[in-house]
Amino acid sequence: MQAEYRQRREALMSKIGNGTAIFRSAPMAVMHNDVEYVYRQDSDFFYLTGFNEPEAVAVLAPHHEEHQFILFVQPKDITKEVWTGYLTGVEAAKEMYGADEAYPINELDEQLPQYLLNADKIYYRFGRDKSFNETVLTHYQRLLRVYPKRGIGPTAIQDTCTILHGMRLVKSESELELMRKAADIAVEAHNTAREMTKPGIYEYEVQAEMEGIFRKHGALGPAYPSIVASGGNSCILHYIENNRQMDDGDLLLIDAGCSYNYYNSDITRTFPVSGKFTAEQKTLYELVLSAQKQAIAQVKPGNPYNLIHDTALRVLVEGMVELGILQGEVDKLIEEEKYKPYYMHRTGHWLGLDVHDVGVYQYGDDNPLILQPGQILTVEPGIYILPGAEPAEEQPKVDEKWMGIGIRIEDDVLVTPTGCEVLTAGVPKEVEDMER
Repeated sequence: MQAEYRQRREALMSKIGNGTAIFRSAPMAVMHNDVEYVYRQDSDFFYLTGFNEPEAVAVLAPHHEEHQFILFVQPKDITKEVWTGYLTGVEAAKEMYGADEAYPINELDEQLPQYLLNADKIYYRFGRDKSFNETVLTHYQRLLRVYPKRGIGPTAIQDTCTILHGMRLVKSESELELMRKAADIAVEAHNTAREMTKPGIYEYEVQAEMEGIFRKHGALGPAYPSIVASGGNSCILHYIENNRQMDDGDLLLIDAGCSYNYYNSDITRTFPVSGKFTAEQKTLYELVLSAQKQAIAQVKPGNPYNLIHDTALRVLVEGMVELGILQGEVDKLIEEEKYKPYYMHRTGHWLGLDVHDVGVYQYGDDNPLILQPGQILTVEPGIYILPGAEPAEEQPKVDEKWMGIGIRIEDDVLVTPTGCEVLTAGVPKEVEDMER
C-alpha cells in the first residue's frame, strides 16, 4: 500500500501547486475517566499516509527543494510504550512511511515555518482540535505580518476537503478490494442473523453473533453502532439499545456493517421474526423493495446522483397513495414533503473510509453531481410508521393496521463503467427468501 499512499500524495501535491497542505491526526477519544476508546485515525490523514498513531502531523510541501512529504510524530519512549503500545518513532517514520523528513512532534513550531515560507497558500481543514487550529493560525498570521517585506508567503487558507475529498470519492482497485472484503464479512453476518432469529431471543443476542463474525474475519469491528430493532423499534432510525426480547409477529430491522482496514460496509435488511410476514408487513415490504430496485437501476455513469433518491421517493409516495396512507396528487405530495412523517431521510450516501463518506452530492440546487465509475454509495429507502405518528397537515390519520411497521432495505452499490454492481447482493431480500 505504500506505493499507493505515495501516488495519492503526489496527486494531491500536483493540485495544490505552490501551496502547503497540513494534516493533523485524530485525537484520542475518552470513553470515561481515564479509559480511552480504541484509536481510530483521521480518515484524510490515513488516506495519505497509512500512519495510525495519534499526536502526529503530516505536511505536503511540493515547492520545497528537499522535503515534499514531512511527518511529525511521537518519538520512541519505552516508558510510555509499556502502557500504551509501540510507537513508530522518528527514524522509522521515514523508513516505513516514505517521509522525506521526520521530526519529533514537539519540534513542530520550530520546523514548520520552513515549509510555509515560500508557499502561496496553506491548505488545512479546521477540525475539533482547537489548540492545533490556533497553531496553524498563529503561523499563518506571523507570515502575513512579514509579507509586505518579503513579497512572498501564504496569503490565504483553503480547506483541504475542496480538493482531497473529490479524490477520495473515486475508489482505487486496492480500495475496492478492501470494500469487497468488508461487504463479504457483513453479508455472512446478516445471513447468520436471519437464520438464528426467532421469537423469544433478545436483540443483543443477534448483535453479539454478528459482531463476533466481524472480528472472526479480521474486521476492526462494527463500522457504526449496530442497529438490531424489533417491533416498534424498527421505526426508530438510529435505535441502538438492542435490549428488547422479540415476539411472534414482529419485524426485525438490522442495520449493521463492519470496518475492514478502515473501509466500511453498510447493510440493512428487514424480515419477520416468526418467519412469515403479516399481510400489512408484506405489502409495505414489497413497496420498499420495489423502490430500492428501481433506485439501484439508476446507478450508472452519467446519471445525476439525485436521480436515485427521486426515483425511490416517487415509488414510495405512489405506493402510499394507493394504500391510503397518503392522499393527493403525487407530484404535489412530493413538492410539499407530505411523505416525511413516514420517510424522513435521503435514499443513500457515499461509502468508503467513512460510513457517511466524504464528497459533495451537488453544486448548488440545480447542479447535482454526475455519477462516475469507482464511486460507492448506499441505496436505502424505507417506510416507518411509528405508533402515534402524526400525519402531515391535511393528510389522513394512518390506519391502525400499519402502525409499528418499520422497513428499510439497504445495499452497497459500486458504479461501474457500464452500470453498477451490488457489492452486498449476497444477502437475500426477496419476500420468499425473507420468509421460512
